[in-house]
Amino acid sequence: MLEKYASSLVCLLVVLSLGCDRPENDRQVEEVVAKTIVAVGDSLTAGYGVNIDESYPALLEEKLRQAGYAYQVINAGVSGETSSGTLSRLDWVLTLNPDAVILTIGANDGLRAIDPDLVEANLRQIIEQLQQRDIVVIFAGMKMVANLGPGYVSRFNRIYPSLAREYDIAFYPFFLDGVAMQSAYNLVDGIHPNAAGYQIIADNIYPVVVEAITGGQGQ
Repeated sequence: MLEKYASSLVCLLVVLSLGCDRPENDRQVEEVVAKTIVAVGDSLTAGYGVNIDESYPALLEEKLRQAGYAYQVINAGVSGETSSGTLSRLDWVLTLNPDAVILTIGANDGLRAIDPDLVEANLRQIIEQLQQRDIVVIFAGMKMVANLGPGYVSRFNRIYPSLAREYDIAFYPFFLDGVAMQSAYNLVDGIHPNAAGYQIIADNIYPVVVEAITGGQGQ
C-alpha cells in the first residue's frame, strides 16, 4: 500500500514539475520566434491559383526554419496591386513590425503601361520609408514583356537595378527567373507560377534573403 502511495506521489511531483517548467519553455519559444519578414507584392506574392502553403512566402519560411533561422514570413501580397497601392498601404505593413520586407511589386504597373517615372517614384518612397525605420529591404526586380515596345521596356527594366544600387539594398534581379515563359512552371494563363514554379522562386531567392538578414554572415 505504501509503495502504491509513494508511486502516486512521485507521479504527482513529476506532473507539478513539468507544469512549473512549461511557462519558461513557452517564453523560450516566444523568444526564438521573434523576427518577422513581410513579403509585400501583388498576385505573384499572394500565390494566385495555388494553395497558400504553396506560395513562395510559405515555402521560404519553411526553408529558413529548416536551416535554423527563426523567422516567420507573412504573406502580404494583394492580387492586382500596383506600386501606388503598395505605397498607400505601407502604414498597414508597418503595423506588422517587420524586421525585413521583401518588396516585389511593379508587374501590374508595367502591364498597364504606367509611366516608369511614377513607378520609380513610388518604389523610391517605399524603400526610403522602410530604411528610415531600420527595416531590412530585400528588393526583387521585374522585367517587362517586349510587346510594350523597346522604349518602355528599357525604361521600366532599369528601374530595379538602379534603385538597388542607389539604396545599397539586397537585390534579386528578376523575381520570375527560371519560371517566366516556362509552361511547366506556370498556370494555364502563362503569367502566374504554379506550385513547382513557386518552389523554384523560393529556392532562388532564399540565399539573397539569408545574406540580407544575417548581414552576409550566415549562421
